[in-house]
Amino acid sequence: METIARELQTSRSTVSRLLSTARGTGLVQIQIRSPLDTGPELERLIRARYKVNVHVVPVLDTLNEAETLDRVARQAARTIGPLVDSNAIIGVAWGSTLSAVSRHLTRKITYDTVVVQLNGAGNMQTTGITYASDIMRRFGSAYGARVEQFPVPAFFDHAATKVGMWNERSVQRILELRSRMSIAIFGVGSVDADYPSHVYAGGYLDEDDLNVLAGSDVVGDVATVFFRADGSSDGITLNERSTGPSLDQLREVRRRICVVSGASKINCLRGALAAGLATDLILDEASARRLIGPDAGN
Repeated sequence: METIARELQTSRSTVSRLLSTARGTGLVQIQIRSPLDTGPELERLIRARYKVNVHVVPVLDTLNEAETLDRVARQAARTIGPLVDSNAIIGVAWGSTLSAVSRHLTRKITYDTVVVQLNGAGNMQTTGITYASDIMRRFGSAYGARVEQFPVPAFFDHAATKVGMWNERSVQRILELRSRMSIAIFGVGSVDADYPSHVYAGGYLDEDDLNVLAGSDVVGDVATVFFRADGSSDGITLNERSTGPSLDQLREVRRRICVVSGASKINCLRGALAAGLATDLILDEASARRLIGPDAGN
């Protein structure tokens, strides 16, 4: 008030009286806000801590889970478009988040670009072909790309079956494409999310599988490959039956875009970041605040 009074060449008491009147009539509102409430500040903190490119999507607290996902998916689609070039091999996972993203992609003409399915989608109840192929088709249509589906189960019943299938030439063709990805796009599947991820709610895992995950302290997965809170995955036997790329293979991809919606996935997201699985992160504001909150660690 002292500074304002000097600037206006009036008394401090006059400034105080004018402010009181303005506040009383609603003309002026004074709010105290944490700097963490701003998107750019959240992005700066996440970038510094986790060494990723990050986009924080502003979302009103009044929006429900589906509306929040839609906002995040729109931002993800806008972010992905400029990163896609001709002669690219784009690995795409399936799931609720990627399904939402695929609906908001805008057309971009590319040449000799391939969209390859990151992991199989079949289980005991369904082949998963329709669900996964819809996502792949939308990505292919958006970028004029050739689509390569991966018509195998999400998990084999036996690790030996996977070894045998991986020796088949028709499967090796997909694996070879997957090994040359320039971009990988995926969400995170969380064991303890408020709304269970598709892999946990869609009949892919039986009770024995879930018990194995719990016994291995698994917090979530990327493309049906599981990891712990510290990012480790050694000794998780279910990964031996998974058809998704190993975490080591995923880390070799130059651009790895992780899309997350829902603060209840935070433990899984921290595990994925600890594992170094993402170079780019797109998430809602509530999740961003929890990610850099006091319980986030150092």
